[in-house]
Amino acid sequence: MKCGVIGLPNVGKSTLFNAITQAGAETANYPFCTIEPNAGMAAVPDRRVDALASMFHPKKTTYALVEFVDIAGLVKGASRGEGLGNKFLSHIREVDALVHVVRCFDDPNVLHVDGNVDPVRDAGIVALELILADLETVSKRLERARKTARPGDAKAAREIGLAERAIAHLELEKPMRSLSMTDDERAIAKGWFTLTDKPVLYAANIAESLVGEPEDDLPYIGGMRALASAEGAELMVISARVESEIAAMDAGEKAMFLEELGIGESGLDRFAKASYKLLGLISFLTAGADECRAWTISRGTKAPRAAGKIHTDFERGFIRAEVVPFDTLAREGSMGACRDKGLIRSEGKDYEMKDGDVTLFRFNV
Repeated sequence: MKCGVIGLPNVGKSTLFNAITQAGAETANYPFCTIEPNAGMAAVPDRRVDALASMFHPKKTTYALVEFVDIAGLVKGASRGEGLGNKFLSHIREVDALVHVVRCFDDPNVLHVDGNVDPVRDAGIVALELILADLETVSKRLERARKTARPGDAKAAREIGLAERAIAHLELEKPMRSLSMTDDERAIAKGWFTLTDKPVLYAANIAESLVGEPEDDLPYIGGMRALASAEGAELMVISARVESEIAAMDAGEKAMFLEELGIGESGLDRFAKASYKLLGLISFLTAGADECRAWTISRGTKAPRAAGKIHTDFERGFIRAEVVPFDTLAREGSMGACRDKGLIRSEGKDYEMKDGDVTLFRFNV
C-alpha cells in the first residue's frame, strides 16, 4: 500500500518525505528538483507493540510499515502536459492514497511558483488539475461504452449512466471521492483508475517557529481546515523542517526536544499513523519469544486471509484463530492469565479481524 506525497513545487514535499523515510531524496529551492519519484518506507509507531515487547522480551520487534512515494511538483496546466504533467499524473495513478503538502509559512528566501503564499489557492490548483485529468478519463470511458454497448446490455447501461453522473460531478469541480455511488457503481468506477477517488490527507507545512502553538492561532490553518472538511479529506499540521531535525536525533535527544516543544509525540509519529488510517489499514498483533509484530491488513479482512499474511500455509490450512484484544491482554498481564479466565476467543473463518487483536492461528496442512 502506497501513499503518494504531492503538491506544488517548493512546498516542502521532499523535506517531509526525507524526514518520514530517511531516504535522502534531493531537496532544493527551485521547481522540479524531484523528477523521478523517490520511494521509502516508514514504520508506524505502535505503543501496543512496545508493550508486547516488554511483556514477552522477544528477539525481534517489528512494526507495521507504510510506503511513501515522493512525486514531482505539479503546476497549473499539468492535465494538459505543462511542467512534468503527464509523468506526474501517471505516478499518482500508481498510489493508493495522497498526502497533499501545502505551504503554510512565509519565507522570502524560499521561492513560490505563484509569487505569494495562499495554501487554499495552491491546494485548489492541484485539485483542479486532477479533476481535469479525471474528466478526460471518464469522458473517454463514456465514449467507448456508448460505442460498444449492445441493445439490452444492462452492464453497459449502468456504466454509461454512472459516467454521465460522474462527468456532471467533475464539471462542478468536485472530486470523484465525493460522488455518491452504490457498491456496484464503485466496482465500475474502480476500473476507470481515476485520480480524485483516492483518499487525501492535507499536510499543512508550517514555520518551525510556530511548532507547539495552538493550531487555531496559526496563520492559514483555518482556511485549510474548512477546505479539508468540505472535501471530506483529513488535515494535519506539521513542520517539515522541524521533523527533519527530529528524525536525525537519537531517542534520548528526541524525547528532550519534544518535551521542550511541549508536544507528546513527534509530527512524524502522528503523520505515519494518520497515513496508515488514510489507507484503510489496521494491525493485528502476534507475540512470542521470537518476535512481537504488527501485521498490516485492510479493515474488514477475514481471519484466514489475515493468517495468509504470515504464511500461505496458514491460510491454506486454517482451522481457527485464537484471539484476545490487546487492551484485555494488557489489563491481565499475560496470555496465561487471559487463558485461565476464559478471555481468549476461538474464531472461525468468517471472523473479521479487529485492530489490535493479539492472535494465534491454528492450521493444518
